[in-house]
Amino acid sequence: MFTRKDLMKLLAPLIVEQILAVLVGMVDVMMVAAVGEAAVSGVSLVDSISVLIIQILAALATGGAVVSAQYLGKKQSENACRAAGQLVGVTTILSLIVTMAALIGNRHLLGVVFGKVETAVMNDAVIYFGITALSYPFIAVYNSCAALFRSMGNSRISMVISIVMNTINVVGNAVCIFGLHMGVAGVAYPTLAGRMVAAVLMVYLIQKPDNIIRINRLSELRPNFHMIRNILSIGIPNGLESGMFQFGKIALQSLVSSLGTAAIASYAVASNLVTLLYLPGNAIGLGLITIVGQCVGAGETVQAKQYTRQLTGINYAILIVLCTVMIVFGGPLVGIYRLSPEASAISRQMITAHSIAMVVWPLAFTIPYTLRASLDAKFTMAVSVFSMWVFRIAFAYLFVRIFHMGVMGVWYGMFIDWIFRATVFSMRFHGLEKRAVSVS
Repeated sequence: MFTRKDLMKLLAPLIVEQILAVLVGMVDVMMVAAVGEAAVSGVSLVDSISVLIIQILAALATGGAVVSAQYLGKKQSENACRAAGQLVGVTTILSLIVTMAALIGNRHLLGVVFGKVETAVMNDAVIYFGITALSYPFIAVYNSCAALFRSMGNSRISMVISIVMNTINVVGNAVCIFGLHMGVAGVAYPTLAGRMVAAVLMVYLIQKPDNIIRINRLSELRPNFHMIRNILSIGIPNGLESGMFQFGKIALQSLVSSLGTAAIASYAVASNLVTLLYLPGNAIGLGLITIVGQCVGAGETVQAKQYTRQLTGINYAILIVLCTVMIVFGGPLVGIYRLSPEASAISRQMITAHSIAMVVWPLAFTIPYTLRASLDAKFTMAVSVFSMWVFRIAFAYLFVRIFHMGVMGVWYGMFIDWIFRATVFSMRFHGLEKRAVSVS
């Protein structure tokens, strides 16, 4: 169903978009580092909450993308358009509710999640959280429209808009931090501005008449409960999975925050740098939503498995290069962030261990995209939630609290979680032909 040219056309912009997003995140942290270690820690704490919220909304967008892709595989473009309208409507309403809760709760929410942290860290976190919370509806609309374009096989649009959004972010950071000396707020306002522009552009582009999937008028946002049910049947399990995953990471962030500012900063920098290693798998996973969704919709589950194996192999080939580079140049990369000697040493150790453990990551996190696109989202949710709490969280607390292994204990718990997921998801993938389901 997909030629090599089709795959490249779909995946290349996704990889560029993922690289851009991560590099901008790294630049954000580097610029905040100029304000001080407390600012780095404050932004890191808030970002763990923001990622939770954005990932849940993006999971709903994935549900819409799967439904739309399967309808396209069935040659039912009208139903795909109806699903698009329902997706944008649902994510917009939910994101507005979340924004209101974040603005009202702000300092209290941060205090409940992270407990007692240094006053300077909390003050910076409150400022950053209050501003970036306003951007949730805009990033929700952007993600929903981007998912719809990807389900059509057009990932170039989301890449171009991402470039615009992140350019606004980086340039705004430079002006606000180094020119206007706005501190943490100088990182937050450009993020808000970039997401606003991206949302407006996406809403305009999704209405173009030459799109197979499009939103023609506001009336298409009126609730259609059959379509919403189809979207939520994937979006809710996927959202719960993503939400619990990020919530677990927040629990770990809270554990790390109890180890002191050096631990928080080193964990933030190491986590920021190793996200480069996730780029191939994340991009391929997003592509698999479209590829597998259309294959399953057309009844071609054998092709769905072939594409998954082929793209997972490509993922491993890229990881060999990236992990080698990360291990060799980990020291200079950490040095860019200008951490204290103690924090720098911890970050280098974490990066090396993480790069070696990436041998199991594609099986644990890329293959589940294929399962979700074949409407097996409830299974991936159950396994992911179980593994997160039983392995990642429990072992992290065991290693840190009982065995006093410091922040590295959090990493070791994560690796155990990966191994379990990789084993279970690989076994589930082998029986894809028997379990794949298409939307009605």
